[in-house]
Amino acid sequence: MAVKLTKNEQKVQKDHLKQYERYLPTLQLKKQQLQSVIMQINDQLKEKEAEREEMVGNLDDWIAVFAENTIFDKEKKLDDLVQPDTVIVTTENIAGVRIPAFKELTFKDISYNVEDYPLWVDTAVFKLREIARLDALVSTLKKQVELLGKELRTTSQRVNLFEKVKIPEAKENIRIIGVYLGDQQTAAVVRGKIAKKKLVEAGR
Repeated sequence: MAVKLTKNEQKVQKDHLKQYERYLPTLQLKKQQLQSVIMQINDQLKEKEAEREEMVGNLDDWIAVFAENTIFDKEKKLDDLVQPDTVIVTTENIAGVRIPAFKELTFKDISYNVEDYPLWVDTAVFKLREIARLDALVSTLKKQVELLGKELRTTSQRVNLFEKVKIPEAKENIRIIGVYLGDQQTAAVVRGKIAKKKLVEAGR
């Protein structure tokens, strides 16, 4: 983009440069904060996924008894005893990004007659609820990473724009204008000296 070679434009470019250099550290700090938080959440995500996998793996011991589920009446299926109702989340602000924070997973209040089920059903219901809670937590953590990742990409683009484009561009414009104004001033001095010399010679 062509730049006007004037003192006024030189001031505009210097003002822009000050703004860019003042804003850049804030962007860099935000980028670092986002990277750090995303790493922490990813660590937590791996931990919870492993916890869930282990919990599901521990259900292997129950596979045989779970098979009894097929002998229950249609209205007494084990699946019907564990029905998630509402995922309760709050909102947190991380580096200016609003993200969901998991609090709890509620379940529909389903009562059943213990005499209609084997003894292991209470334990099975508890374990299935814990797995469902982990599913909800993992889903929320993934949403956090998605939202923060999107903001990180935007912030990184802005940092690159300031570092690699805006600041070098402003500095170069200031240099070009400075050189031009310096040349103009030198030319004016030379013209002044020539004019003065001619006046002196004409007065002789």
